Amino acid sequence: MAACQPDDAPEPVDTATPATPAATADTPIVPTSADGPLVTVYKSPTCGCCSLWGEYLEKEGFQVVNRDVQNMAAVKDSLGVPADLGSCHTATVEGYVIEGHVPAEPIRQLLAEKPDARGLSVPGMPLGSPGMEQGDLRQPYNVLILDKTGEASVYASIEGSTPTQG
Repeated sequence: MAACQPDDAPEPVDTATPATPAATADTPIVPTSADGPLVTVYKSPTCGCCSLWGEYLEKEGFQVVNRDVQNMAAVKDSLGVPADLGSCHTATVEGYVIEGHVPAEPIRQLLAEKPDARGLSVPGMPLGSPGMEQGDLRQPYNVLILDKTGEASVYASIEGSTPTQG
C-alpha cells in the first residue's frame, strides 16, 4: 500500500487553526447527508483504505468530509500526532484527532465522555479494522487515547478472529 505512505514534499498547513489543517485549493469537500457528528478526513488522494474508512463512518451515521492532501506528515505534525502512533489518514471531530482505522464505537464513546485528551489512534493498519477488511480475518489491536502531551494509553481493545474453514 505504498499509496498510503506520506510524501516528503512539504505542504502548507494552517497554523492559525491547528485543529483544522489547510487542504489544497483543488480539494473537493463533499459532506454526506448524515445527521451525526462531522468528521473531516485528511488523506492521500490515492489511498483506497482511507476512503473505505470514511464510507464506514458514513454507514455508522457520521457526516464525513474528505480532504485530499499531498503531505500527510505535515497534517499529522500540525495536529500533534506522534510519528510512532501514525497511520495512513488523520481525521478531526469535535476538536479531537482520530488517527487511523478507529472503529465508530470508541469515537462515539470519546464524544460522549469528552475527556481532556488530544484524541484516539489506531497505529498502523490492522487487518480487519474498518477500511482494512479481509473477509473474516481480524487482527487484535488496541485503540489508544492520546493525552495533550501525545502520551498514549489503551482506550479500547478490539478482539481478533480467525477465518472459518469452508
